[in-house]
Amino acid sequence: MLAGALGFKGDVDGARSALAEAVRLKPEVNSLAQFHAQMPWGTNPRYMRLAEPTLYAGLRRAGFPDE
Repeated sequence: MLAGALGFKGDVDGARSALAEAVRLKPEVNSLAQFHAQMPWGTNPRYMRLAEPTLYAGLRRAGFPDE
């Protein structure tokens, strides 16, 4: 997700803009829990070890809630 990459990089304004567009296109995915549930690889422990300190950290910086 672009918003996660931008947030991780430190471009919080860009991340918020990308996140707003993503939620507009798919409003049912409005939290990390919902995002995680939509990903078929979301239960893979290796994926989670990589996503947590990068993608999810960037999404949190953009204001994406956990629940």
